[in-house]
Amino acid sequence: MTADRITIQILPAELCERALPDLVTLLLDAVASGASVGFLASLDEASAEAWWRETIAEIAQGRRTIVVARERCRIVGTVHLSYSWKPNARHRAEVQKLMVLRRMRRRGLARRLMAAAEEEALKAGRLLLMLDTETASPARDFYAAQAWIEMGVVPGHAARPTGELSATTFFYKLLRERDAR
Repeated sequence: MTADRITIQILPAELCERALPDLVTLLLDAVASGASVGFLASLDEASAEAWWRETIAEIAQGRRTIVVARERCRIVGTVHLSYSWKPNARHRAEVQKLMVLRRMRRRGLARRLMAAAEEEALKAGRLLLMLDTETASPARDFYAAQAWIEMGVVPGHAARPTGELSATTFFYKLLRERDAR
């Protein structure tokens, strides 16, 4: 998929090592912008790289897929599908780490990344997607606008990058409702 020099694609495990500098920059940018993506503001480059290396291992094992947005050759956004491998849950995946560089926001990249992730989930036989996001963030409204169904809010569920506890909203989306019932 291409528009405005932006390409949305799956990042295969064998290309992750080469993409590591862009991935580290993206994660550091997201945390610096205050995004609640599982890290505190003290995240440094070495820790971000270590996390990405663990994530790359999950990709190589088939436990995770990463969809990336590229501007020319640089990665400017990602979203992850984390697959459940429990025998009773192989029909679902968790959407994680929707991140877009601050300089690239408000251009529809998040929407395009999510659409590609949903398409990839269907290809992988995943009919139910789940995600969570900080309740007070703009992401909550974004997911609702993308037809995600709010399940509920858990107060004090996760720490923001500042360390302050904040509420988390949980969402789900059935990709093929009749098959998931």
